[in-house]
Amino acid sequence: MHNLTLLIPITIGILWPFMVYAAIVIVLVSVILLLSYVLGEHHKENATDEPYESGITQTGSARLRFSVQFYLVAMLFVIFDVETIFIVLWALAFKELGWAGYLSICVFIGILVAVLIYEWSIGALDFGPSGKKILKAYKKKVRS
Repeated sequence: MHNLTLLIPITIGILWPFMVYAAIVIVLVSVILLLSYVLGEHHKENATDEPYESGITQTGSARLRFSVQFYLVAMLFVIFDVETIFIVLWALAFKELGWAGYLSICVFIGILVAVLIYEWSIGALDFGPSGKKILKAYKKKVRS
């Protein structure tokens, strides 16, 4: 029991700066919210309550169809972005990892290159019309 009574003042002595900081933050946030409510504009337009339009009359549907190519490119971007993070982290710990880390990152980059070649070969990175198709159509047009 005696040790518990000594522990409470020490804990409060350590935590008082955090409690003061939390009180300052709460007061500051309250003042900012109150000022924005008092000084802000209060108006109501016809389209104010419509979603995603912010008071502007909507001109069409929010439901747009995207090409599958868009999602494929997005997935490839995320995958290669995450892999870049792994390579940067490896570079930061280069000295500590030694040769084992170097060989591991070489295998990792080799797999990345193999996946990139595969994606390229199946046409996952083709964003526009095929160059071969354009040349074929051009040659056909020139001949006729």
